[in-house]
Amino acid sequence: MKLIAILFFLIPGLVAGQLTEPVFFKSKTYDFGEVVESAGAVDYEFTFTNLANRPMRILNVQASCGCTTPGWTKETIAASGSGFIKVSFDPKGKPGYFNKTLTVTTNIEKNPIVLTIKGNVVDKKSGGDELKVALGSLRVKSNSLTIGKVFVNKPAITQEYKIQNAGTETLTIKRANSPAHIRVTTPITLKVGETGLLSLSYDAKALNRYGFIADRIELITNESDSIKSLSVFATAEEFFPTLTAAELTKAPVLLASNYALDFGRIQAGTKSELTATIQNKGKQPLVIREVQSNCTCVTTTLDKASLQPGETTSIKILLDTKGRAGTQNKSITIYSTDPRNPVQRITISGFIEN
Repeated sequence: MKLIAILFFLIPGLVAGQLTEPVFFKSKTYDFGEVVESAGAVDYEFTFTNLANRPMRILNVQASCGCTTPGWTKETIAASGSGFIKVSFDPKGKPGYFNKTLTVTTNIEKNPIVLTIKGNVVDKKSGGDELKVALGSLRVKSNSLTIGKVFVNKPAITQEYKIQNAGTETLTIKRANSPAHIRVTTPITLKVGETGLLSLSYDAKALNRYGFIADRIELITNESDSIKSLSVFATAEEFFPTLTAAELTKAPVLLASNYALDFGRIQAGTKSELTATIQNKGKQPLVIREVQSNCTCVTTTLDKASLQPGETTSIKILLDTKGRAGTQNKSITIYSTDPRNPVQRITISGFIEN
């Protein structure tokens, strides 16, 4: 018993979990994915919240490479306030995989905070943009079209995708069957060997959903196998304009009691439930727009979606072990009106025993 008491005294974070981090980042790693060298530098902004009970400052941010240029909030950040660390990566002359770090020093943490960016630099001029997927005579880069990030409170965005007629006769895309929020511009006529652009307009506002969204469209051509099916992927969020320092101090702040939940060891064929507590630490009302899991085996129930300042709510997380075994790593994503961290993720782990 004495040994346990000593451990809890020496390691206070053992009880409080992530809430003991005075400088809270919802993520300390960002993956740029594929970075086109000829397109120039890419940027990302890490955001954080000051969970300490006193003001804080970022003293320095040291990049591990000269190709990475950091910038950060220079002014003092009040308790419950937020700030940013912006990183710009220049891929010129650096083909292949990269993994770079930023070491952050503050006036309230003894140990530096390490942020990581990674990705893969490619050169599209060297053949990375070849149209290798065949749909009859139609050639596309992939049978999955990625729209990327879309916003539920902004106008529709348009993306274009390169296509080619690799057949022996003129190819015409006569029309498209698509969901109401996706408009495909047709007809498109391509001569033999000709390359053109397939244009998609995606209206997230009309769909009014959050999170990862998968759709399917069908292109109707003049070929005998006339129907060409393509998947369309997008991630929908809410857009928030940049706020002034004064506005940020009054804004809602979503904070979970724990960002890493563990079901422990669970018997196969059973269901197990955990609860995450969410609090509005800000000074204006907070609305939780949606809670989304990344697996059909995980379902969630939100007790209350609208929170006044200081108010809390619970998310019940149910894991169904049917048909599963071994180590499980899942997550739920919370979309809210917290302008600094509108998308937050809680990881879920466990081990299913047969």
